[in-house]
Amino acid sequence: MATAAVAAALLVLMLTAAAATAAERRKHAYAAMMYMGTPRDYEFYVATRVMLRSIAKLNADADLLVIASHDVPLQWQRTMKVEDGIKVVTVKNMRNPYEGQGNFDPRFKLTLNKLYAWSLIEYERVVMIDSDNIFLQRADELFQCGQFCAVFINPCIFHTGLFVLQPSMDVFKNMLNELEVGRRNPDGADQGFLVSYFPDLLDRPLFHPPANGSKLDGTYRLPLGYQMDASYYYLKLRWNVPCGPNSVITFPSAVWLKPWYWWSWPVLPLGLAWHAQRLNTIGYGAELPMFLAQAFIYIAIMAAAKVGRPSSGKLCYGLRGEKWALRSVTAWSIIAAYTAPFFLVPRTVHPVLGWSLYLLGSAALCAVVVGLLGLPAMAVLTPWLGFCGALGVMAVPWYADGVVRALAVLAYAFCCAPVLWAAGVKVMGSLHTLAEREGHFLWLGESPQLPQSSKLY
Repeated sequence: MATAAVAAALLVLMLTAAAATAAERRKHAYAAMMYMGTPRDYEFYVATRVMLRSIAKLNADADLLVIASHDVPLQWQRTMKVEDGIKVVTVKNMRNPYEGQGNFDPRFKLTLNKLYAWSLIEYERVVMIDSDNIFLQRADELFQCGQFCAVFINPCIFHTGLFVLQPSMDVFKNMLNELEVGRRNPDGADQGFLVSYFPDLLDRPLFHPPANGSKLDGTYRLPLGYQMDASYYYLKLRWNVPCGPNSVITFPSAVWLKPWYWWSWPVLPLGLAWHAQRLNTIGYGAELPMFLAQAFIYIAIMAAAKVGRPSSGKLCYGLRGEKWALRSVTAWSIIAAYTAPFFLVPRTVHPVLGWSLYLLGSAALCAVVVGLLGLPAMAVLTPWLGFCGALGVMAVPWYADGVVRALAVLAYAFCCAPVLWAAGVKVMGSLHTLAEREGHFLWLGESPQLPQSSKLY
């Protein structure tokens, strides 16, 4: 009797747990893609986490999911699962049959992995998103769209940085078959294939979510507000997208000007919005130790350069009589002082920290060049002051529009050019003066040799 009661209680608990699990299982997902094999894998890993976290902060009623190639590091996968609450689906890299095309870009070799989104049949709808997006407001109404929906950033070609799909194994298998038979693909990447696969999307109606929450059938164009191209912002320095909600910003710029790179701001001012999202999501703990270590080293270099200023004449003994060589060494030393710190700054650090570290590093190395070669400090630091001024001009927030901002930057560059030229002339002139004064250069610790002559009486 007691045994039967216990069994009945266990059965009730199991049924309750199963019902709760079914209720918690979500019918929709925001999905992104990750693959390896480019020099920027880590940066896109960071960008993917920030993008999905920006959705989570909006309390989206959907799973967050990453379609990861099998070679994505396990540590990255664990971090996304544990810290970000992201589901990771591991897949085998899809072979790209378009590699032989003349216009094929190798960095898009694995973008066809995006087609795996159609195999996520446990979901009713999936919003597939590239990592160079940030969400400004909740966009769950996208799950009401039809079997395929995308935004036309280009007037004639839809953009695959964000699209809605209804998963289907039949469609997925058909896509694989189309890859095998060689369906036309203008760019050899996911966008060219999908544009070819859904050729009539431009003629489809614009998506308007039904008020009753029901799902639509068919294919639809999405309003531009779901993929606000950052390029539109730079014309007016504000958003001017009247149709649809202004929900998602996309950054389809050159790969080296993506918003997560510290140097993209203030060159492209909207990058600061991406970093605001990162600051409020995953933070900068990964880059902070390297930032602090470099800052400490640069401060030590500046202190050492100020304390010990060796004689430039002694250090340049090997270049006596070779003025062209001395000028070449000087020019390359100054160039290295300004370029080396740029490549040492952690790429995905906050722009304010990145530019601060770069300016500190270049000032430290310039101090070394000034001390070793005996150059005029202000002339060597003129480009440094020019960088500071350029950053201030580009970061000014009260330009009327992007055209005025561009003209201000050009005017600043025009005014700075003669100052930089004068600084270069002054540096070369100081070298000439040094050579004339010393006559020849001595090794460190070497004493000048008196000419042999007859005995003096």
